[in-house]
Amino acid sequence: MTIHVALAGAGAFGIKHLDAIKNIADVKVISVVGREHGKTREVAEKYGIAHVATDLAESLKLKELDAVILATPTQMHAAQSIACLEAGKHVQVEIPLCDKLADGQAVVALQKRTGKVAMCGHTRRFNPSHQWVRKRIVAGEFNIQQMDVQTYFFRRTNMNALGQARSWTDHLLWHHAAHTVDLFAYQARSPIVKANAVQGPIHPVLGIAMDMSIQLKSANGAICTLSLSFNNEGPLGTFFRYIGDSGTYIARYDDLFNGKEEKIDVSKVDVSTNGIELQDREFFAAIREGREPNASVAQVLPCYEVLHRLEQQLP
Repeated sequence: MTIHVALAGAGAFGIKHLDAIKNIADVKVISVVGREHGKTREVAEKYGIAHVATDLAESLKLKELDAVILATPTQMHAAQSIACLEAGKHVQVEIPLCDKLADGQAVVALQKRTGKVAMCGHTRRFNPSHQWVRKRIVAGEFNIQQMDVQTYFFRRTNMNALGQARSWTDHLLWHHAAHTVDLFAYQARSPIVKANAVQGPIHPVLGIAMDMSIQLKSANGAICTLSLSFNNEGPLGTFFRYIGDSGTYIARYDDLFNGKEEKIDVSKVDVSTNGIELQDREFFAAIREGREPNASVAQVLPCYEVLHRLEQQLP
């Protein structure tokens, strides 16, 4: 049976999903939703997708539609997830699930009532580098003592990952910190019990803090230090250092190294080395198998509870 999908958000991350889905059997994107009809039509034509809309509600009316992937602005995530579930569709929403805890709680409550698959794009759970470390942890061969994480960008203007003007403002806490807060608890296999945050000056135009520092502690004693910046001129990206009882591992996107900077082969960890593709494969497998996916909205909600606590500490 082919799963028919709509993609909402034809920007940088939406295109990553379209490229990933090309590699997944028996899944077909039948509709693309975007803010600007002309640009969205261009993307749809490139990928051979017939239906184009500027309103998600129009796509949700398609009779054959089974599922939706949301790669839309952060501020729309929770409301659009609710709209998809209310329409009887499975939904995968890109990170973050929400930028207000109450909205995330509403999505989780509705998923429980509908029984539909609802998943959030916490890609770090699926990156082969982090999966390799996870397998060692689950096997009892490695336990995290500390994670040191740097999330660094150079973004003085409102641009997306393709260098195009963005219609919305990104956020260090509710978007970029969400990756690490969730991954730390997931890899430590223990809930976060302490969380502290400080932030730098607010940007006069963007209206957000451009620098932030976060400390976390899990119930089993592991700690995490996270530094985030939009002011950093390079290198760019997120870099993870796992310090454990039996080794040190450094993850840079899908590459993994030990503490001696020796590269670890992660090519056989999963069926692909593309974290977005693995994330999408999990979404569609959960739909077919009628089960809860890894990174379900219920599983990631504790991350947003922590982000909410951190936000209360910031001016």
